[in-house]
Amino acid sequence: MQTVDTIADLEALYDAPAPASLTKVAHQLTPLYHRWISAARFVVVSTVGAGGTDGSPRGDDGPVVHVQDAQTLLLPDWRGNNRLDTLRNIVADGRISLMFMVPGENNVVRVNGRAVLAVDPALTAQFEQGGKHPRSVVVITIEELYFQCAKAIMRSAIWADADKAAVPTAGEFLREQLADFDAKSYDAAYPEYAKSKMW
Repeated sequence: MQTVDTIADLEALYDAPAPASLTKVAHQLTPLYHRWISAARFVVVSTVGAGGTDGSPRGDDGPVVHVQDAQTLLLPDWRGNNRLDTLRNIVADGRISLMFMVPGENNVVRVNGRAVLAVDPALTAQFEQGGKHPRSVVVITIEELYFQCAKAIMRSAIWADADKAAVPTAGEFLREQLADFDAKSYDAAYPEYAKSKMW
């Protein structure tokens, strides 16, 4: 396999960046970026730590993050599977990248920065949902943010109306690891099980 091993070789392989791809970068929330991020109910959170990298989907029934100020985003950590991959990385390293998506929109917005994990009761109480609070809140300091060119979403037609792809279910993934696992019962029961564990 022929590989690219130097930055010089990489840059020789591609054209120069389009000017707009550099001028679009902001270093704090502008009014338009604030508006876009506040419309996003879904974000992919990427972190890095001693154990490797992690990409984690996060979602909410309203804005997935709350804007504290032009430099700070707050991401409540709602109930999940308790693997803590993202949170371990944040505690160990702090570098973070977020990719916000809005249904029907071909652009995405990316944020790069640093994060800490806050557990102040007064802060977690701000995110109360039905009497429940997140155990922690990811506090993100923005270093840069920008919209991503729409070509990837356009190529994939991810928002286009189409029949649901025939992909494996969560139960089938588990049965692949545990031969006697009851995949059908797991998949049938999971939607009801998850209802009480969203927040």
